[in-house]
Amino acid sequence: MNTQTALWVGFNVFVLAMLALDLGLFHRKEHVVTPKEAGGWTVVWIVLSLLFCGGLWYSGFWTTSQATEWVTAYVIEYALSVDNLFVFLMVFAYFRVAPEVQHRVLFWGIMGAFVMRAALILAGTALVQRFHWLLYIFGAFLVFTAAKMAFSKEDDDAADPEQTAIVKLSRRMLPVARQGEGNHFFTIEDGRRKVTPLFLVLMVVEATDLLFALDSIPAVLGISQNPFIVYTSNVCAILGLRSLFFVVSSLMDKFHLLKMGLAAILGFVGMKMLITYFDIHVPIGLSLGVIGGVLVASIVASLIWPKAEAPVQPAQPGRDREGANS
Repeated sequence: MNTQTALWVGFNVFVLAMLALDLGLFHRKEHVVTPKEAGGWTVVWIVLSLLFCGGLWYSGFWTTSQATEWVTAYVIEYALSVDNLFVFLMVFAYFRVAPEVQHRVLFWGIMGAFVMRAALILAGTALVQRFHWLLYIFGAFLVFTAAKMAFSKEDDDAADPEQTAIVKLSRRMLPVARQGEGNHFFTIEDGRRKVTPLFLVLMVVEATDLLFALDSIPAVLGISQNPFIVYTSNVCAILGLRSLFFVVSSLMDKFHLLKMGLAAILGFVGMKMLITYFDIHVPIGLSLGVIGGVLVASIVASLIWPKAEAPVQPAQPGRDREGANS
């Protein structure tokens, strides 16, 4: 077994072992994940990810440039995943998923994400290496996505999960139980084996991750076309996505300008890919600085200029009189 193959096998075995340890030991008993617990796990995943990158750099498997590419790709993927959390929060609220069950749904959602992203990354890197002009298409797509994200209204994002294609298709093709059964995805109802509403939530989570991967993977390909760097940075980022969800779920409104920051990052990476047509290449260190600076600036700006509270609607005079008479 050569070194490259050993790295691929070793990384995936480590990830599966950590996930088994996470679900089988630390979250064997369903419970509500507190922000303090989630914050601790977020730090653990970030430290493990940086140790992985630092270990490959220190041992000489990666050059300084490759290690910087990995950190940049990791930061991009981690930052873009925050937008993913907004959708997860809406889906859980719509389907009334109990807080103690949400970690289980996210766990199995991430297991599916590994398979989907691995296929997309391997296909994307192979295509870009063979057809370099695809980078320009990806770049234009990212610029378009950035503009759409920057100018979209909050009401545009508040889609009804029940109206999504994946839910409609699942209800049409699968026997769906009328009621859920705790944290189970399958149940027996009317003598038949059926999927529970929680299974539909898992399907929405998987479909959402796939849609977001169509943005984030081209963005990471704008940083590196090394399949191992792109894959491991993606996996390390989504490993921390579950704990990050419970950290920021109560802070969504405070970072209201983060969406503009993410749009700026997508636009920057898209332009970075497009200008390579003119043989202009942005140094990887500068890219990391710009991306990190935009993230920090959007968070600080959100705290300095908090989101204006919605005005309280005055009571209707007719209703007041009706209440007074009663």
